[in-house]
Formats: sequence, C-alpha cells, structure tokens
Amino acid sequence: MTNDNEKITSFRELGLSDSTLDVLSRMNITVPTSVQQQAIPPMMGWYDVMAKAPTGTGKTLAFGIPIIENLEQHRRALQALILSPTRELAIQIGQDLSHLAITRPWIEIAVLYGGQPIRTQIKALRRKPQIAVATPGRLIDLLRRRSLRLDEVEIAILDEADRMLDMGFIKDVRFILDKMPRVSQIAMFSATFSREVMDISYLYQREPVEIRVEEIGQDKPDIKEYLLPANGAERITAIKKILSLADVKRGIVFVNMKQSADMVVKKLRRLKINAAAIHGDIRQQQRERVLSNFRKGNLRILVATDVASRGLDIENVDIVFNYDLPLENENYIHRIGRTGRAGKSGIAVTFLSPSGEDRLDTIAQMTGAELEEITDLDTFTF
Repeated sequence: MTNDNEKITSFRELGLSDSTLDVLSRMNITVPTSVQQQAIPPMMGWYDVMAKAPTGTGKTLAFGIPIIENLEQHRRALQALILSPTRELAIQIGQDLSHLAITRPWIEIAVLYGGQPIRTQIKALRRKPQIAVATPGRLIDLLRRRSLRLDEVEIAILDEADRMLDMGFIKDVRFILDKMPRVSQIAMFSATFSREVMDISYLYQREPVEIRVEEIGQDKPDIKEYLLPANGAERITAIKKILSLADVKRGIVFVNMKQSADMVVKKLRRLKINAAAIHGDIRQQQRERVLSNFRKGNLRILVATDVASRGLDIENVDIVFNYDLPLENENYIHRIGRTGRAGKSGIAVTFLSPSGEDRLDTIAQMTGAELEEITDLDTFTF
C-alpha cells in the first residue's frame, strides 16, 4: 500500500463520493498527502490499519474521510468512535470532522471530554450521533452512567496512539475496545510504533495494513533548528529579538514547570508581547479560550508545559522555543513538531545553559536533530 499510491495526484483517484470531493474542494484541499494516499483505500475497504506518520501530515483526514464515506445514513446509532489522548485534540478532530461532513447535514458528531459539564454531553448523545470523538476517561464515565453504548460501533480509531498509551490509558483503551462486539475495523495512527502500540495491535487487530510514512521529501517537516546559548533572563530578551528579526506571527514557548510558564508570560507581557499560558493548573474552559485566541491569531505567543501541549493540533505556528530542555528526550521531537506542519516551513530555537550541553548531545543523538548554533544574534539572519 505504499509505492503504488505515490502517483496519486488528486482525491478523485481515490474513488471518493461527489459529496466528499465537493467539501474538499471548498476546503482548498486538492492533493492527498502520503498518509492519506496510503490509508484511505484500505480503510474504505474495511481493513484494519496501523499507520506511522510524522506530525502534521494530515492524519485526521486520512481516517476522517473513510469514516464519513462508510457511514450508513439511515442508521441512527453510534457507528464510529475516535479515541484521543487529550481534550484539545478531541475538540480539534471534532471541528475537522464537522467541516468534512458539511455536505451531509444528517451526520451528528459528539465530542466527549472531561472539563465540560457532563450533562451537556449526555444531551448531545440523546441526538444519537453516528460519530463520537472522546478522551478515554470521559468515555468510560459515560459508559458507567449508561449514557451511551458501544455495541453498534463498527469503526474504532486510536489517534496519537503512542501518546495515549504512554499517558497510562492502556487499561482504559482495552476496556473500551472490549465493549465493541460489532467492531469491524480498528485503525491506529501514531508517530511511533511503541511496544504498547504493538501490544494493542496484536490483541485487537486482524492482519492490519501497515503504513509507514517516513520524514522524507514532502513528508519531512521543513523545520530549521537553531541552538542559542542563553540562560536566565537572557532567554526572554532573545525571544523578543528573534520575534523582531524573523518573519514570525505565532509561536509556542515550551517550559518544564507550571510556575515557569506563568513567569515567562509575565515577562513577555512586560515587553508588550501578547502571551498566555496553558498548564495543568489552568481550568479547561480557560485553556480552550486561550487556544481559540491563539488559533484565531489574537494571541502571539503560547507558553506551554509538555503535559498541557500533548495532542495540540494547531496550524500556522511559525516558531517554537525550547525555553527549557525537555525532561524527556523524545519530547524534543513532539515540541518542534508543532511548527513546520502541512507543508509549511518553521523555526525551532533551543536555548542552552552551560549545564545542559551533555543533555543536548543525548537529545541530538537520539532524535537526529541537527542544530545550527547562533553565535551572534545581532548579525544572524533567519
């Protein structure tokens, strides 16, 4: 399912309905990405799929299109379930699927996650949606309240499967999959094939079509990675200077601690830089408001911890700053992957304190990162 599909240059070649082609045209999406080319045909044919693809290569449409195409219009029951590791990603998937279903007004989509009143979601379930996008914890809560059933679900998607399982949801995921006796298709989309992902595949999938989209050619994010020796308050000064030097409109600053996020936001605001933080102590409603403002371009800088940023799917992020080196080496890839998405270029700047050289060497060896050192910011050209 790989090489033959490389010649596909339009969605029409994938045998999609006129309704889907119409909505893709309205969204100005004309050429399928590699993961879409490879995943849509087997999913349309009801095969199980196990897909590994870089962040920002269009995985939501890769599973969203086959779901929309395979729904039965006159069956008012939950037919497809998409599990997401985070609230933010669940909301984003729900929005993307709503855009995709705009030419099919009969499709109902429920988005189920913690942090929103459960009564609101129970009310949405009473409309008998065909698609549910859910985080594992809230879904299990609703199951135990008997507010929904999964016995008619035929399509199950695990998005960001590696993160979901890394976050400790493996028992929850198994509990949920065991509640779907009629499931005909299980698809997992993941940035890596971790041991936990392989275990779930072995237990629940049937001869899955394996898809691997490597970070080459059009699928390799165009991210220029830079290293800037800076410590303490020097980092705040450098962020301001880089924002003025580089042609960037929106950026994310990654920190390791909640207190650091709040502190960085205060210092950036003192420099008249519009910034806001998301971390575990901020209420979900406020986080959603901050993310909405960021997506709309009303907020220039988002300051985030790794936990709060997991699963974030935001387009048009021009630059990422590693204010702190990540505590877990693999988070370097997750962080910088917030930029350079959907074929656009991006910039990643990692600040390095004198004590962090060994850590950065380890990260570079593990991730294959190639960072160009900025020796003089005053004369540097991005």
